[in-house]
Amino acid sequence: MFERITALWSPAPAPPPAKVPYDPTDPKQNPLNPQGLKPCCACPQTKSARDDCFLKFDSSEADEKCKALVQGHLACMQSLGFKIY
Repeated sequence: MFERITALWSPAPAPPPAKVPYDPTDPKQNPLNPQGLKPCCACPQTKSARDDCFLKFDSSEADEKCKALVQGHLACMQSLGFKIY
């Protein structure tokens, strides 16, 4: 009987903290990106080189000729904590 009465007076247990989705632009969640760069603004050197390569070559040969530049840009993005699928 006393257990039931004391259960009514005790505070309710705190709910578990909500899981926050991973945000690569949040420096608290992603220390690899301390400036909080968004994907569109990250790695401008490799991005422009990659884009220039795709503009220079015909679409039939651009995939092969620009492969190294694409890989370099992906590596740069991953080094900033962006998840590339």
